[in-house]
Amino acid sequence: MLQIRHVSFSIKQNFREMLRDFTFTLNPGDRAALIGEEGCGKSTLLKLIYDPELVADYAEWEGGIDRSGVRMSYLSQEITESDKKRGIYDYLCRSVDPAEDAALLAEAAARFQIPLELFYEERPVGTLSGGERVKLQLVRILLERPDVLLLDEPTNDIDLATIRELEDFILTCGFPVLYVSHDEELIEKTANVIIHIEQLRKKSLPRHTIARMGYREYIAGRQDAFAHQEQMARKERAEQKAREERWRQIYDRVDHEQAAISRGNPSGGRLLKKKMKSVKAQERRYAREAKEMTEMPDTEEAIFFDFTAGAEIPRGKTVLSYALPELRVGERVLAREIRLEITGPQHVGIVGANGAGKTTLLRLLAEELLPRRDIRAGYMPQDYTDRLALAGSPMDFVSAGHSREEITRALTYLGSMRYTHEEMLGRISALSGGQKAKLFFLDLEIQGCNVLILDEPTRNFSPLSGPVIRTSLRNFGGAILSVSHDRKYLREVCDTVYELTPDGLRRIFEL
Repeated sequence: MLQIRHVSFSIKQNFREMLRDFTFTLNPGDRAALIGEEGCGKSTLLKLIYDPELVADYAEWEGGIDRSGVRMSYLSQEITESDKKRGIYDYLCRSVDPAEDAALLAEAAARFQIPLELFYEERPVGTLSGGERVKLQLVRILLERPDVLLLDEPTNDIDLATIRELEDFILTCGFPVLYVSHDEELIEKTANVIIHIEQLRKKSLPRHTIARMGYREYIAGRQDAFAHQEQMARKERAEQKAREERWRQIYDRVDHEQAAISRGNPSGGRLLKKKMKSVKAQERRYAREAKEMTEMPDTEEAIFFDFTAGAEIPRGKTVLSYALPELRVGERVLAREIRLEITGPQHVGIVGANGAGKTTLLRLLAEELLPRRDIRAGYMPQDYTDRLALAGSPMDFVSAGHSREEITRALTYLGSMRYTHEEMLGRISALSGGQKAKLFFLDLEIQGCNVLILDEPTRNFSPLSGPVIRTSLRNFGGAILSVSHDRKYLREVCDTVYELTPDGLRRIFEL
């Protein structure tokens, strides 16, 4: 049993309080999902629970975390640079002796669809695809035989088949799991506890909610509760306003009568004075009642984003006609006879097994589309560091090469994406993955792109921001060419989905 008592933490750089007085017990059978907008502190909380040293450089905390007798395993969002340089076999040996645990390795390989021989290779971990690295982490922490599993974005980059395996594993593993995920479908299918972290009032007030229920039930109940609270608050304010109007009429009448009464009517004057005293007492009572009225719901501001209506592609226009005899990475042939035709405002998704070459193919397609002058293509890579200067600021990135009018629009959009003024001018390296992803969408919009080339566009957006991004992309009037493992994105945004196989692209109709 993992117990967390009255934990609070803040960020050293700006002293912003991220979590206040958080108390929670992870019980046997719990599958607890940490949700919240990008940059609200979910990953920091997970690291703090596992090992406070992981956050010591940038966060200060207080409270108690009782890990006594609990063997925890932790899957981080990123493998460290030093681990990327280690050989695969060496990396696994940090947790287990593969020679002594061959049966366990074979079981893990089968569960996550990894060739068993991969575990015994000496090539660097960094040469694996993003999805393969996530699978390798999952295998390693399972070999540690944990009592509690902490997972930070476990579905990042893994293929659809492995996501389903992960869902089954979370449901059947038998030990409690605390995880952060942006995969709404994973949360809907596996979580029985929801921990919602929020930053209210322009990120100045932290709030958390713990609900022992499924995600859909939590969201529906939250919306109903807020709607009821708002209805009650509006009703009470309307009634208060009506009372105040009636009071004002009475006050004005008594005040007029006092001014008009003659000095020859002292008894009438005393009566009016008593009446005015009663009217003012009523005013004080109304003021006390106003303080006790139901408050309007205090909710976290949702992001707002949409593409300009003019970023469109005429129906029937050929956007891409591509043929590639062989898709290679070094000496390895990943696929043959790739052919892809995209016309008009088509929204195309590409799926495939980890290591199939999806990102490699998307880079080649970007090289084909970006120089074209008859379209305005923009590219969002899977590895954000390919384009983001981490030492620069979000404002630097979205304003580079743009006019003053476009820069003004960029500032407005940064605000609509819930960046604080401090975040706009701070270093990109300090932003969460979701906040970095927002920068690419803002840049694509400012450029007026009508062809979007997107590698895992929704993987870092929270379950609360995801619907906004999906709606914006679904309504986008241009063409979209994307790689994704997000099932909601593929169903809601893409009208055509292909699977990349060794024999080329194969259209699929069910996910």
